[in-house]
Amino acid sequence: MKLRASQGKLKIEHSIVDGLRAVLARLVERDDIRSVIPGVIRPVRDAKGIVVKIRVTVPVTNGWKAIALAAGARQELFISTTLDKPALEDALRHAGAAVE
Repeated sequence: MKLRASQGKLKIEHSIVDGLRAVLARLVERDDIRSVIPGVIRPVRDAKGIVVKIRVTVPVTNGWKAIALAAGARQELFISTTLDKPALEDALRHAGAAVE
């Protein structure tokens, strides 16, 4: 699969939810984050406001799957990292996201 655009560690295959790009840009500046791949955007009712909320959900082969909620939509994130869940949640907080 060919990626539409690649900005270093942030691989962009789809659009990105409003407000999420800045958070992800700060997150990928860390040395312990190998890459972040945003997935498909779906509309939801419980994602009100522009504050980005991220919930780290399940481990995957090379990192974690997370769900980002903002601006009436949810977006899957695949984060390639060696960090454990609490350390990743802390990194997301430092990047400017509210962690659930």
